[in-house]
Amino acid sequence: MPSTPARWSITAAFSSLKAGLVTADRITTVSPTYAAELMRPEFGMGLQGVIAARGPVVSGILNGVDTAIWDPGAEVPPFGVKAMAGKAAARAALCAEFGLDVPGPLAIVVSRLTDQKGIDLLPAVIPDFVLGGGGLIVLGSGDPALEGAVRDLSRRFPGRVAVRIGYDEALSHRLFSGADAVLVPSRFEPCGLTQMYGLRYGTLPVVSLVGGLADTVIGVSPATMAAGVATGVTFHPVDAMALGRALSHLLELHAQPKPWARVRANAMAQPVGWETSAAAYAALYEGLTR
Repeated sequence: MPSTPARWSITAAFSSLKAGLVTADRITTVSPTYAAELMRPEFGMGLQGVIAARGPVVSGILNGVDTAIWDPGAEVPPFGVKAMAGKAAARAALCAEFGLDVPGPLAIVVSRLTDQKGIDLLPAVIPDFVLGGGGLIVLGSGDPALEGAVRDLSRRFPGRVAVRIGYDEALSHRLFSGADAVLVPSRFEPCGLTQMYGLRYGTLPVVSLVGGLADTVIGVSPATMAAGVATGVTFHPVDAMALGRALSHLLELHAQPKPWARVRANAMAQPVGWETSAAAYAALYEGLTR
């Protein structure tokens, strides 16, 4: 009796993303640093080898913000780099709205509350920041455990820390108008818009040196202060010790009115709209169509 033919089952795995990466004429992502990070195992998610092999055609072009919507001159009260009284009034109104009394820098977090955004680092560093005179307002939602952690900070430090779970577009504008600094301690950030809103509003970004954060914020240092180019506070690696040191630098800078004003003016002078990026995309597409 003839034997029964063997039956083979073959499961094929196909990645359309990988196929696109292999066959594309050009590969773009949303910041130069993130383009380089994608070639490393910690960021490439298994595709780092493919992206590295296509390195000559990989580029990063920063996103921009809508400067008509995010315009400190259109807020209530309005303000600008040469007329900062409105920002001081916005800060006073913000503190009154949340019942805060903050002698030092008032920081904000406007974010999804996830580990990727570094929110889990806040409970370890905010107590010392508050002890140094700082305050914090958090607006966001996400991981229930992290929502609970930031709520616990507000219970521990009434009058210095406030939390609003959820998202409110109008409130986010008031936060950027009235705050002194915005915290963006992300573990990875392809581009990021939050730090750009901070620059636009003179709300100094405190950012980890990853992705687009590294490409848009010039950290305070003796060299950058001497050159007059610093626009915020940066830190690396992404851990509680480094973030704590960054907040210490923020407290020290805020206590020096002239350097603080200089860095804030630098921040507000940074081009964060789409003009530069649009020109870069136009040049890339023109090259493809030749």
